[in-house]
Amino acid sequence: MITFIISSSTICYLYKNYGMNILRLTVLFMFSLGFTYGQNSEALADSYFKEGEFKKALVIYEGLLKEKPHVTNYLFKLIKTHQQLEAYDEAEKLLTKALAQYRRPSLLVELGYNYQLKDSLNKAQELYDEAIKYVDVNPNYIYGIARKFEDHSLLDEAIEVYNKGKVVAPEKNFSIQLARIYGEQGNIEEMFSSYIDYIAFRPNYLNNIKRALSDFITEDPEDDNNQFLRRALLKKIQQEPNTYWYQMLSWLYIQEKAYRKAFIQEKALYKRNPESLDRIIELALIALEDDANAIAKDIFNFILETSQDTRTRLTAHQFILQIETKNAEAKDLIKIDSHYNKLFETYGKSELTVPLQLAYGEFLAFNLNEEEKANTFLKQTLNLNISDYQKAKVKLLLADILVLQERFNEALIFYSQIQVNLKNSTIAQEARFKVAKTSYYKGDFDWAESQLKILKSSTSQLIANDALELKLLISDNKYEDSTQTALKYYAKADLMAFQNKTEEAISLLDKILEEHRGESITDQALYKQAKLYETLKNYNKAETNYLSIIKDYGEDILADDAIYHLAELYNRYLAKPEEAKALYERIIFEFEDSIYFIEARKNYRRLRGDAIN
Repeated sequence: MITFIISSSTICYLYKNYGMNILRLTVLFMFSLGFTYGQNSEALADSYFKEGEFKKALVIYEGLLKEKPHVTNYLFKLIKTHQQLEAYDEAEKLLTKALAQYRRPSLLVELGYNYQLKDSLNKAQELYDEAIKYVDVNPNYIYGIARKFEDHSLLDEAIEVYNKGKVVAPEKNFSIQLARIYGEQGNIEEMFSSYIDYIAFRPNYLNNIKRALSDFITEDPEDDNNQFLRRALLKKIQQEPNTYWYQMLSWLYIQEKAYRKAFIQEKALYKRNPESLDRIIELALIALEDDANAIAKDIFNFILETSQDTRTRLTAHQFILQIETKNAEAKDLIKIDSHYNKLFETYGKSELTVPLQLAYGEFLAFNLNEEEKANTFLKQTLNLNISDYQKAKVKLLLADILVLQERFNEALIFYSQIQVNLKNSTIAQEARFKVAKTSYYKGDFDWAESQLKILKSSTSQLIANDALELKLLISDNKYEDSTQTALKYYAKADLMAFQNKTEEAISLLDKILEEHRGESITDQALYKQAKLYETLKNYNKAETNYLSIIKDYGEDILADDAIYHLAELYNRYLAKPEEAKALYERIIFEFEDSIYFIEARKNYRRLRGDAIN
């Protein structure tokens, strides 16, 4: 027999130049000579199928099945193509012939579905029932039969197969498959039950299950989904108080921002296994990040009372002092200063206390306004026997304090030393960004821009984003005015904000808005000022600025920033949920590429009362 190989490109050429009839004749002729398709034939047919070119796909699938009649995959693809062409009788003939040779349950499901497409529902159900009975004959059929039902969105039948499988093959577990199907059906309670069953079967999959569940719960503890999951977990804890149920319940409370309740669960876990405080420390940091300062402080105090490890105790002391520093009055700052010094008397100053020393240096400079004392203290830290990385952290803070004092050239020396000593590290990239920022503060915009260009490809996404943002600010505004007056004002206001001179920064931005209104820097000034108003809790003035940006600069780069932050103001502080909802909706439909898209969608659906899934 002579065998010919024909490529997919040849097939395409025949069709495009001579049409379907020539292609069909050619294919049949080649088959009569023992033609074998090249490797790309199936891929070509699949491509035709996806593009809706079902007749073209049909010819190739017929050839593939004729060449290899025992490849079931070709049979199913050919049947599916006939069904797309509504040639149900042709599909039925193929399936009946195949079933006469071997009565496979997957073929029964496929024939049943073909009858369903013909509206012969009774015949379809008979075949579905016959296929399901094969589970009793051979449990190995379970996955294949269920998947075939799922392929045709016959989810109830797939559920029946898996539930039957739980009886005939109890050593296996089908809860994860059932959870997925229940989720598709919107049957959230059954989905949660199945996931919980799977945790009991495979506790090491706990984190995977958390990720799956996170799409279906909200921050609202009264949400139906949250309540069901909470009840199910509490029931499990009563029935079988295993560690993973406490972990799940703690995780749920964290999603609801009920950190005190989560703390109760974590303490219960710690009493059962008092080997590590890592989970409790992590909870404290999550609460602190969310500005839940009271409970964060309570958790750190518990860590202090419980831990005997010096490094852990120092960390707890440090965070407690930082929490107390927030919104502290002058008399409180004196007590905090005394507390820091008592800790140094107790623990000394060494490699172990460097994080605490950094915190104290920052406290002296940015809270007590004692920059010189901070400089002296940190330079003493540099003389300790500490690692190069720790020295870099100290120098970074020293340089920041020098910038605070507007001693820019001295600051640049420290930043440059970090870049030289720890080349290509994240902290070196951070130092380079601060070199650019310091040059920007000085008004040396060209040098700043040249450094920022390098940082656009930083391995740290945060640094890269900050670098790009500052570069755009400079490049968009440095050419409009040959004296660069507005940009210099803006950089000075930015520096004032860094120096905690918030009112002065706002006044200087007002000067830009009065003297340079209409220039490209206007929307930047409005946005910066709005953020400063927020730090002063002057939300109404922030609202006015955001509205100005949306009205006058709705097509520019800060439009989505203004819309999102105004939505947040309405949602969190100004009690205007309907206005917030409308703004979140704008982000969803008008700014699909925005960094705020995911949060805006979540907040919008929450305000609308949806289950977040």
